[in-house]
Amino acid sequence: MIILKNVTLRRGAKVLLDNTSVTINPGEKVGLVGRNGAGKSTLFGLLNRSLHEDAGDCTVPTQWRMAQVAQEMPETSQSATEFVLEGDSFLMAAREEVRAAEAGDDGMRMAHAYMALHDAGEHDAPSRAQALILGLGFTVAELDNPVSSFSGGWRMRLQLARALMCPSDLLLLDEPTNHLDLDALIWLETWLKRYAGTMLVISHDREFLDSVTSVTLHIDNARLLRYGGNYSAFETMRADQMALQQSAMVRQQDKIAHLQKFIDRFKATASKARQAQSRVKALERMERIAPVLADAEFTFEFQEPVTLPNPMLSMQGASFGYPPPPDAPAGSPPTVIVRNINRSVHAGQRIGILGANGQGKSTLVKTVARTLAPISGEITEGKGLNIGYFAQQELDVLRPEDTPMQHMIDLAKAALAGNRGGWINAREQDLRNFLGTFNFSGDMVKQPVGTMSGGEKARLVLCMIVWQRPNLLLLDEPTNHLDLTTREALSVALNEFEGTVMLVSHDRALLRAVCDEFWLVSRGGVTPFDGDLEDYQRYLLDEARRGREAASAPQKRAA
Repeated sequence: MIILKNVTLRRGAKVLLDNTSVTINPGEKVGLVGRNGAGKSTLFGLLNRSLHEDAGDCTVPTQWRMAQVAQEMPETSQSATEFVLEGDSFLMAAREEVRAAEAGDDGMRMAHAYMALHDAGEHDAPSRAQALILGLGFTVAELDNPVSSFSGGWRMRLQLARALMCPSDLLLLDEPTNHLDLDALIWLETWLKRYAGTMLVISHDREFLDSVTSVTLHIDNARLLRYGGNYSAFETMRADQMALQQSAMVRQQDKIAHLQKFIDRFKATASKARQAQSRVKALERMERIAPVLADAEFTFEFQEPVTLPNPMLSMQGASFGYPPPPDAPAGSPPTVIVRNINRSVHAGQRIGILGANGQGKSTLVKTVARTLAPISGEITEGKGLNIGYFAQQELDVLRPEDTPMQHMIDLAKAALAGNRGGWINAREQDLRNFLGTFNFSGDMVKQPVGTMSGGEKARLVLCMIVWQRPNLLLLDEPTNHLDLTTREALSVALNEFEGTVMLVSHDRALLRAVCDEFWLVSRGGVTPFDGDLEDYQRYLLDEARRGREAASAPQKRAA
């Protein structure tokens, strides 16, 4: 088991853990939660021994094999399959031993090496690696593509597959769902439920935590507090504890006031001096109950749209996709992803856009957002349509050298020039006040965006969208960098928004809370999905099974 006993851990001058103790039993699946900066990732460093405690003892069984997702972006020409296969360090060691034994022409050593190679799973290692890759959303055609040909998010999926490939007794996962679509997320949940070792996971996805964890560790005020149960159970138990603590603190304050009143009244009276002194000692011995200091809640709201055209937009015979690349030969055809769309978007709709990876969800949103032009057909926009668009890569669009204030000033100038959206003629103090409602206060408004965390950048993008007073919100994975508090605030704000929402997200809690209808992007078309998210999860599992059967059919025929 993992035992932390009276551990103190500092990063610089900041104390992240202060004389805290906790035990994690073999096979437990633990969710690690706490506010940003509380020390969750630092605790992982303590467990993998890249960091060491300043006081106390941290014990992890020496015989345990450990796996963790590497955070660096891989740059290699290896194929995706080879890269993931190398994640099995024990298989790689067994292969190396076979090569060494063969080079030395040592028969006994070769016999042991071949046996170790068999025990390491050499016979089915490539198929296991490819199953991980396909489960995380890659296609069969991409299995042999070089790692360097994939974008950053897809390379991080390969890093996750590489960690899962490694046989382990302890698995550390830090935000494993950030780069996943809903279909890959559901597959990962299924895989982790079967995982036999001990697991610690950091995540801001409450449904993911509820699905894969049975113990919750909360880092709060530099202490580790253990709760039996998943995240929802933890929230309930913590709320009860906070209520009890607050009540006990109030009762204690009443008692202190009563004792102090007696002391003040009789400390100068000779006949009562001994009694007054005993009450002074009672106050000194009393262990004070701290007041409840709940995490400061973050809230915001979308302003009432200036206009609400109805319909917002209409698509007639529209096909969406990508134009040929600049270096393509003249006359090359565009790449069509979805075709023949005949749908309208009306005022007040809450549409969740579903679909397996690569089917065209982001392509649909980008085209509606005017980032891509339709390949064919028409999109007719309602008069006064004002789109607020949160793209998956929106954080990369922010200018790293500029400050939040500069971003808002430029936005105000653009609104003034185009006479659309936002508040025209906003003063700098108005912009500063508005930034403050998104927790950008004091010197933060002058801090370069490039030095901010992913969550702070995401909040800035939300701030800029809200300021423009859109009537149609297009949100493509808006929660990737948001903590649980900000996700909850976004959910509340979207529910109160009077305009229209089109949402792509792998956060099922957000989809459930916001959307009242779903569109399915699949097999080159866009159709209504008649069902809820449970129906959609069953649909995805069926699609994945059909995909595996189709991929294995040629091998079966060859056999």
